[in-house]
Formats: sequence, structure tokens, C-alpha cells
Amino acid sequence: MKLYPMILKPFVSETIWGGRKLIDEYHVETEKANAAEGWMLSCHPSGFGSIANGELAGVSLPDAVAKHPEICGKNAENFSDFPILIKFIDARDDLSVQVHPTKEYCELTGRGQSKTECWYIIDCDEDAHLILGFKDKISPEQFKDAIENNTLTEYVDKVKVKKGDFFFIESGTLHAICKGILLAEVQESSNTTYRIYDYNRVGNDGKPRELHVADGVAVTKLEKYSQPDFSNPALSRDGKKLLADCPLFKTWKLDIDGGFTDTADESSFVSLLVLDGEGSLECCGEKLSLIKGDSIFIPANAGAYKLDGKLEIIETRI
Repeated sequence: MKLYPMILKPFVSETIWGGRKLIDEYHVETEKANAAEGWMLSCHPSGFGSIANGELAGVSLPDAVAKHPEICGKNAENFSDFPILIKFIDARDDLSVQVHPTKEYCELTGRGQSKTECWYIIDCDEDAHLILGFKDKISPEQFKDAIENNTLTEYVDKVKVKKGDFFFIESGTLHAICKGILLAEVQESSNTTYRIYDYNRVGNDGKPRELHVADGVAVTKLEKYSQPDFSNPALSRDGKKLLADCPLFKTWKLDIDGGFTDTADESSFVSLLVLDGEGSLECCGEKLSLIKGDSIFIPANAGAYKLDGKLEIIETRI
């Protein structure tokens, strides 16, 4: 197969808390009432994307990866499945207070999959905030009592956010995206979530949404949230700032005003998620126009590529 930059068509998730910004502003196509989440790069069985252009047009991303595993790169050989999932999330209302299990807990119980993630705030209301960890360290008994007595929000830490903020959330961290936030998420390819508190809401079926209190209490770190320091000048340069570097993925923010060149080598594919602006991508002898909302998969070993225009992009490699 001739290598080329692939335009990805996302899976769209509709929820009770989702908004329509991805539909109205980011040209995410769906017939659903809202687009709470656009899974912009996904091989996950709960919602996978497809390729919209070129030789593999119409082929699902999981099928393309299965048939041509070399497009993922050498680093992918360290994982049993495609390792990451990249999303847009549009929170018109508060998401539930939740936690994702650690790898150790999944191995112990034989259920689910761990999920470490990170968030880049694309836009938000002036008073928007996240829930991240606790105000102070608490005991498992205090945590369980707070859930049962509907007082959990008195203990959690509410972190005010602004456009351009970045947060890295390890498995086991209590968290919630709250209303008025649009963000990009890079995460371990997992859909295991333990919902701990949901404001006594009911789902689309009119019934209270399921909670997972026992699992949540078992895996949650009962302490203040701490943001890891990923600063590494060797992995940043003009127009490219490192946001996260962990065993699962490396993520950068690209701010391009003019031209920018880089390389997709044999180690990993390159994911480009366009947050804002417009421009173009030249790679493998092809040229693509880019606008906000585009998700591009550059195969490993595709070589040099060039971005032109005024663009804000989240770049991810494994």
C-alpha cells in the first residue's frame, strides 16, 4: 500500500450532557440530537472511526490497522491493541463525577481496562471549572459516607479553567468535566468508567443512571490532584510545545503561523487534530486542506510533511 495522509471520520456519541458545538462549528457530521463526544481517532469497539479519502476510503480504522499494521509504527508492537483514543468533548452540562480503574485493579478483578487521559481546554465559559481530586486527603470511610449522603461535592476540588489549560489525569484520579467546557482528550483506548456521583439525574430512559460506588471507592486516590511536570526542551521547539510524555503517548500543541515541517518516522504514526484555523498539509506527494475539526492520521514511515497556514493543532504519537 502506498502511504498517504488519511482523513478520519469520527464516531459520534450522544449523551444527556452533550452540546452541538462539534456539529455547528467543527463540521462533525451526525444525525444525533447532539455530539457530546467525537471520537476523532479510535479503534475501540465501542465506537471506531473510518477513513474518508484515498485507497482506503470507506474502510474502518480497525480494519485498516489489522490489514496494514505497519502504518502504526514500531512502538505499536509494545501494545496488544491499538493503544490510544482521541476525542473532542463538548460539555453543555456537567458530566458525572467519576474515576477510571488502574491497570492493577483491572488485573485483580479481571474486568475493564485502565484509562489514563489528558485534556486540552479548547474553549470554555468564563466561570467554567473541572473537578480534580479532593480539597484535602480523606479516608475511604469519609469518601463512602460522602457518596451515600450526597455531600461528595463538599470534598472535591473545583479547578477553574481557561482556554489553553492542560491537565494530565492518571487512572485512579477522581474527576469531572463540568458545564461550559469544550476540550480535546488524548487517552488510553478504554471505555471503562466508574460513575460515582451524578447529581441525582435520570438518563434518557427516565431511570437514575447506574453508579459504581464499590469499584470507585476501591480505585480512587483520596488526595489532592497533582499535575505532572513534562517539561523537556529536547521534545519541544518553535511552534511545538510538549504537553504530555508517558508510556502510552506523547502529545504536543502546535501553533503554526506560516510554515512548519516535521517527520513521521518508523517509530509511530502521527495524529493531527485541528483545534482552530485553516491551512494545508503536504505529505507523500499529496496536499490536503485543513480546517478546525479535522483529524488526520499520518502513517508511520511516511517521511517529511509540511503544514502551512494559521493553525492550532494537537499532535500525538505513541
